[in-house]
Amino acid sequence: MGTIRADHDDFSIRFASAMDQMIRLKSSDGVYNDWSRDIKGNMYDIVVEGFQLLSRWTGRIWEQCAWKFSRPISDSQQNSMTCFDYEKVVRYNYTAEERRALLELIGYIKSIGLMMQHCDTLVSEALWETIHMEVQDFVQDKLDTMLRTTFRKKKDLSRILSDMRTLSADWMASTSKADPEQHSLHQETEEMRQNTFYPRPVAPTAAQIHCLQFLICELVSGGNLRKVGGLFGNSGSGIPVEDLKQLETFFYKLSFFLHILDYTATIGTLTDLGFLWFREFYLESSRVIQFPIECSLPWMLVGHVIESEDAGLLESILIPFDLYNDSAQHALTSLKQRFLYDEIEAEADLCFDLLAQKLNEIIFTYYKSCAASTLLDSSFTYACDDGDKYFVKPLRFDAIFKLRRVMVLGRTIDLRSIITQRMNKIFRENIDFLLERFENGDLCGVVELQQLLDILELTHQSISRFLELDSYSLMLSEMQENLSLVSYSSRISSQIWSEMQTDFLPNFILCNTTQRFVRSAKGTHHSSHRSSASTGKPYFYCGSHDLTMAYQGLAGLYRDFFGVPHMFAVVKLLGSRSLPAIIRALLDHISSKITGLLPKINALQEALPKSIGLLSFDGGIAEYGLAAISSFGCQKIVHEILTWEAKSEVKTEVLHDLKEIGSALYWMSILDIVLRGLVDLKELS
Repeated sequence: MGTIRADHDDFSIRFASAMDQMIRLKSSDGVYNDWSRDIKGNMYDIVVEGFQLLSRWTGRIWEQCAWKFSRPISDSQQNSMTCFDYEKVVRYNYTAEERRALLELIGYIKSIGLMMQHCDTLVSEALWETIHMEVQDFVQDKLDTMLRTTFRKKKDLSRILSDMRTLSADWMASTSKADPEQHSLHQETEEMRQNTFYPRPVAPTAAQIHCLQFLICELVSGGNLRKVGGLFGNSGSGIPVEDLKQLETFFYKLSFFLHILDYTATIGTLTDLGFLWFREFYLESSRVIQFPIECSLPWMLVGHVIESEDAGLLESILIPFDLYNDSAQHALTSLKQRFLYDEIEAEADLCFDLLAQKLNEIIFTYYKSCAASTLLDSSFTYACDDGDKYFVKPLRFDAIFKLRRVMVLGRTIDLRSIITQRMNKIFRENIDFLLERFENGDLCGVVELQQLLDILELTHQSISRFLELDSYSLMLSEMQENLSLVSYSSRISSQIWSEMQTDFLPNFILCNTTQRFVRSAKGTHHSSHRSSASTGKPYFYCGSHDLTMAYQGLAGLYRDFFGVPHMFAVVKLLGSRSLPAIIRALLDHISSKITGLLPKINALQEALPKSIGLLSFDGGIAEYGLAAISSFGCQKIVHEILTWEAKSEVKTEVLHDLKEIGSALYWMSILDIVLRGLVDLKELS
């Protein structure tokens, strides 16, 4: 492959240089001189070399394909897998390096062919003029010399040469018309003149070329095509070796002129790789209607690009679809079998849908990994011994983003538009997954939700530089069902208030030491029933596995309490639209709790004794002291009189309601601290 790469790069440079010279020649008012003749001759040589390169590279693929088909993998290499014969020669018979080399070579063939195809109108005049000059130089000068010398006394052979000149000589481009009979009468001592002609962009027809080839065969063989030494062997022909070599060279040039003149068809033939798809023999031998998509060689190459994650191959991910185009063209034009085209079309449609899906996943995963890596705390990465794994290798998707016209089976597809549509869908699915995951957790998960939504927003900003995505705020409001003008509650605010009612206020208590709310160790007062969260796709989290684990580890630090970091997340997620609704609901909840406390407190008061006497002072003051007796007496009164044994449930409810009211008031105090801090930050900025 190293030699092929060098040949490809060298030819591309020289072809571009030749095309630049042709453009300069076109702009010079068509002046014909030695400079223009050299430029057009060089262009002709470059085109011939390009055809030779394409032929050699396509032949390499033919040879490898035949070699693989003749040497399928052995049964011992299958690892006890049951597979079709076609899988033995294709799916499991190509190594990763061979797939990469095949994909690279197909890309070289298609790129060179496309480059030459785009210049057909510009180079056609140069090719026709060069061929015209080659033919006229031979028939007007070299044949004239042969008529004067070698064939002067050979009437039959001279007649053939004269017919060749009559058939193909362009006397309109010559300064003087040559008379064959007059030239045959000239003496050998007479000075021989060369005809001066000016090349014109008038190429000979295919019929003229075939007639010239036939006349050369007649001239050389004398009617005996089986002579010893081959057609141009010097055995009994009576033609000098030098003239024979000139005839042989011109004969083979004529064969190549046919391909040069049919420029477009020749490129199509040389770049036709449709044979890599056809597998009807194996369908018949395996007695199946169709093989799975994984067995198809074009999709194998696409899958290799996706699995390898090679930035150099990513821009070649659409090259295998040229195999479908070639095979479909061959099925319709050469084989004339519609059922083959239908099979190719069905497989190409499926492969393109899968490719669009995979491309969106790759692009989304890459930019989300970049966003997660950017937002990851730098102190965390510096503290890790293997912090390099949290950095993302750069990839470029510019070439893919610019693909607005992709030809698949004659249809023009706007790949950029398809990627944009699917990308909007992925963002909406990701937001819905994060909201659903938060709805299946407790209030402490609000920090993780805010982190993941920040990563998603930065991902949206990065991709929006290349694609026309929907607004992130619009998608977030849409998935939160918060688009209505009269809607004051979103999914996040509804979930936060629901969790505060059913879980946070009943089950969390304030820790005076840390000033945080922690879950009570005595069990839940109200059980909160939650459904198990669905497992999302890997790229719905943080892109790569390492970054996901890092963020989950950081989020785990906030899982067991609720404090100031959680309140910052609540304020950022709710915003100025939904936060007042939470405060209003919390105040109503406190009011309802206070209202519900009054009858319960009255019930506890009724259970108290009507009067409580003073503590007795007899027989204990001298021994224990006044303070000790007072303390002991108070405890005794509390345990004996204020037990509310008959109202124990009411007592528990009153204490719990008082705890909820206190938690709600402190929750709002934390909210006030956070809002004041945000105001101060805005003033400083």
